[in-house]
Amino acid sequence: MKQLENEYPCAINLVIDLIGGKWKVLILWNLNRSTKRFSELQRAIPGITQKVLAQQLKELEEHGLIIGKAYSIAPARVEYSTAELRKKLQRTLNEMCVWGDQSADAHQIERKECWIGSGAAVR
Repeated sequence: MKQLENEYPCAINLVIDLIGGKWKVLILWNLNRSTKRFSELQRAIPGITQKVLAQQLKELEEHGLIIGKAYSIAPARVEYSTAELRKKLQRTLNEMCVWGDQSADAHQIERKECWIGSGAAVR
């Protein structure tokens, strides 16, 4: 797991350690709308491997950004949802989606709709 430092020169460095990388923002984005099981997240994020998804979920959970609720049934089931600390990121993630959508227009890049927390699609 990525260990957090005891001291950072700037708060943005901490943000990068918490949600930086290729997958964490996509995981958080997908949990914006609803609680999801591991398999649902894997289907929603093309290209992520099972191993990497498990590792990223573990880090997000250990850093208090998501909650994994395990059910003692067969087969074993874990549902992931956002933690209170992560919910404060929702506005920022929505703004990132809007900014990405506008940048895609400016660069004439095709993309799928970007779903924001309220359920509305940004296009």
